[in-house]
Amino acid sequence: MLRIKLNELAKGMDSGPLQAEVWKWDGIGWNEAVAQQEEDFIRADDDLFVTIPAEEGLYRIDYSIKPLEPLYLLTEWEGSGLRAEVLHPAPFKLKEGTLWGYINNEGRTVIEPRYDYAEDFQDNGLAIVQRRDSSGLIDSSGRERVKPVYSFIAPFAEGLAVVSDAKGYTFIDEKGKEVTSARYDYLNSLHEGRALFSKQSTTGNSRYGYLNAQGKEVLPPVYLDAGDFMNGTALVKVSEGEYALIDPEGNVLHTYKHPFVGYPGDGLLAYQETENGKYGYLNLDGSVAIKPQFTAALPFSEGRAVINTAEDYGNAYGLIDKQGKQIVPATYYEVLQLGENRVALGTPVYADQPYRGSRYVIADAGTGRILSNHPLLGVNNYQHGLASVYDAKDTYFIDKSGKKASQPPVIAGAGTLSFNGSLIRADIDQRTAYYDRKGKQVWRQNGVIPLRPPYSVLEKKYKPNRDYLVYYPVIEGIASTEVSRAVNDKLRSLSLAEGVGSGGPAQDFSYTGDFAVEFFRKNLLVLELSGYNFPFGAAHGMPTRNYVHINLRSGRFYTLSDLFKPGSKYVEKLSEIVGKQIATDPQYSYVFPDTYKGITADQPFYVDEAALYLYFAPYEIAPYAAGFPTFRIPYAEIMGLISTEGDFWQSFH
Repeated sequence: MLRIKLNELAKGMDSGPLQAEVWKWDGIGWNEAVAQQEEDFIRADDDLFVTIPAEEGLYRIDYSIKPLEPLYLLTEWEGSGLRAEVLHPAPFKLKEGTLWGYINNEGRTVIEPRYDYAEDFQDNGLAIVQRRDSSGLIDSSGRERVKPVYSFIAPFAEGLAVVSDAKGYTFIDEKGKEVTSARYDYLNSLHEGRALFSKQSTTGNSRYGYLNAQGKEVLPPVYLDAGDFMNGTALVKVSEGEYALIDPEGNVLHTYKHPFVGYPGDGLLAYQETENGKYGYLNLDGSVAIKPQFTAALPFSEGRAVINTAEDYGNAYGLIDKQGKQIVPATYYEVLQLGENRVALGTPVYADQPYRGSRYVIADAGTGRILSNHPLLGVNNYQHGLASVYDAKDTYFIDKSGKKASQPPVIAGAGTLSFNGSLIRADIDQRTAYYDRKGKQVWRQNGVIPLRPPYSVLEKKYKPNRDYLVYYPVIEGIASTEVSRAVNDKLRSLSLAEGVGSGGPAQDFSYTGDFAVEFFRKNLLVLELSGYNFPFGAAHGMPTRNYVHINLRSGRFYTLSDLFKPGSKYVEKLSEIVGKQIATDPQYSYVFPDTYKGITADQPFYVDEAALYLYFAPYEIAPYAAGFPTFRIPYAEIMGLISTEGDFWQSFH
């Protein structure tokens, strides 16, 4: 495969991105198109290139400029609130795995990638980052303000952030100081100076109360259920069949004696008059605003509420006003309030398989009039006149008319666009990129993982239909063309990146696949191939994990037995070690009793510089929630069994 860089051609062409096509002469004309990977996934850093097969023939490259869409003029509020320099979280694929760092508005790396995950900087100049499943806080210089010691940190609200660890929930201030002396079973963020918390009572049931901004319990945990304060009030459940609206001091403003009362919205509360009966709406004073007649009733917003009239848990959703009049008839599978006086009306893509998703049209929430019939497969809320959507081909913004907005970019694939400071963040087909307001790409997740010269791993994308997406690895730098082809053909096959077809109603599952470099040393490359198969209509999908061990010199794929001396009883020894860990190590208490019967000769495994790891699939010896039970065995424990002169061991020693 020959790769030709096109960077020089692109210089000075600021009017739009360069696009290229490759054609082969078939003896009659330039009629044979040479397929190229999508541009976003064949470039490393700023390199743009096309690929030509390593076969004799005449090839032609046609290139042109794709014009930029016109600039959408931002309203005054959007520009005035932007800081001069905003840092943006960005994922980098490295030989150490995918790590997050931060880039600036020009796309330059400001904080090196060293986090397992990173979130946006908040208004107080702090950002939540994760390392090894623990969360901490950093400032814009990358300095740790709070060490990653918490299992969870929520965004700051009213000067405090909810955090949790093994002891429970508490608050921290912006200096990282813990505010409450006690830990709680649950704690929500501050809302109007009050934070909802729960404690387990002496009877074993949870009771809810409220803290103030100083972490003091101002309302004791006596409620069966409770919600956040909004507009000076909160709804609490006093006892079975009795609810109350209280003020921040706990004074009861109104009482509602019904089997169910929902949280208030626009001054109305959904309720049931009888147990398991139909839903209607109450006024705040407890009088009936809309009589019970619905099988589901969501809170009011912008003077309207989504209701359902279908029996037996069916879907017949519509939109009503405060008088109960239907604005949108209750005939839709989904109705989504998007804000700014707009709703999305959803009908199943496949009528006989509604669980496979909906196609949406945009309507005026005040009149019910459909504004755009173009079918959308994903919609997000409106913010200042724009909403991020995607259809069968692209992700883009729509305006209040429901039509494609003049604000670029338009990106092939399914995902979301969001304004992030002066940039637009694009999370499309499980990859991240940033664009400026003119639609010019300023940064994107790299598609090449450098190992050491001449080796690198190139990311390629296989998406034959909207329900099937795989990123699979291609190893570059293997000296022998024949070996290289064999290795990469096998990797593509193991990644399930072939032969799926165009989807449609006959495809009864969705699948996503990805890869990561797990370990690289000397000539050994260990790749993790992960996947998630979701049968449509199932309660959950099934994750898969496969580690491949490749000698980059010979192209050999190693098995577990290759690590050990011929004839050694490695299966028995490893089975014994794993069994002992299950019996004595508390971290494996989740293993089903009597399910572990030992390992197999071809047990799934991977290696690093210090240890061998054996793992099991979900449900095999433990609950689904346990994931892949994994057992670490240091080489020192099994050194007598390892073939230290063997090809496998020598490939990384």
